[in-house]
Amino acid sequence: MSRIVHVNGEFLPEAEAKVSVFDRGFLMADGVYEVTSVLGGKLIDFAGHCVRLARSLGELEMTNPHTEAEWLALHRDLVAKNDIVDGMIYLQVTRGNPGDRDFAYPAADLPPTVVMFTQSKPGLADSPAAKTGWKVISVPDIRWGRRDIKTVQLLYPSMAKMAAKKAGVDDAWLEQDGFVTEGTSNNAYIVKGNRIITRALSSDILHGITRAAVLRFAVEAQMEVVERSFTLTEAQEADEAFITSASAFVMPVVEIDGKALGLGKPGPVAARLREIYLDEMRKAAV
Repeated sequence: MSRIVHVNGEFLPEAEAKVSVFDRGFLMADGVYEVTSVLGGKLIDFAGHCVRLARSLGELEMTNPHTEAEWLALHRDLVAKNDIVDGMIYLQVTRGNPGDRDFAYPAADLPPTVVMFTQSKPGLADSPAAKTGWKVISVPDIRWGRRDIKTVQLLYPSMAKMAAKKAGVDDAWLEQDGFVTEGTSNNAYIVKGNRIITRALSSDILHGITRAAVLRFAVEAQMEVVERSFTLTEAQEADEAFITSASAFVMPVVEIDGKALGLGKPGPVAARLREIYLDEMRKAAV
């Protein structure tokens, strides 16, 4: 059965959806995106995704085409039209179609291109990997300097993800100047004792929506959170490690560059944070 997608105000069968070849998202990667998870037919941490979308658009001097209430209605319509129980909604806003190719921005009043579609993922919160943990490798971080903007420039993260797959592991952690920045599509953490260590927010990493919620829940659970950079060696010597993202939630990491962490299986801190996060997010879902 064909999905119903949203393109510039219209709901269409996916085979009928079209975007211009002159769209700047296609030609220049001049656009931003968000991915919101759906559990039990409800949106997870929706308000946080709207705040980050507005910030990304503002950093690129693009107009937000919808209010939060309008975005919510569109998301709910897509969930209903596609009978999504568990899954994700992908949202992309580009600078639009100026009718030709030019490095300079087009006129500010050019209508943006808005594309949205669903991905059905039954049992999204029950991933078997949460019980076994991920294995990761390290790769150099050679991305651009504004990783805090959630742009559609995802070529290098894709290359890093493929390097991980070729190495027979689950993901890659990116390293710059001796320190871990983040995963290919997630924020990275290590645990030493009761202390959770993760890189501080800056233009070096994405300001994760799941990251913000998990750290808040960690503090409420009397866990100590330290926001600072950490090295790969420090990570390999940690008691635990994990990542967070909108689709993986809290995912334990059990091996880095071939070295097992702790007992080589998910630790109690990551497991507890995953449990708390899913519990609280389900209660607050809209």
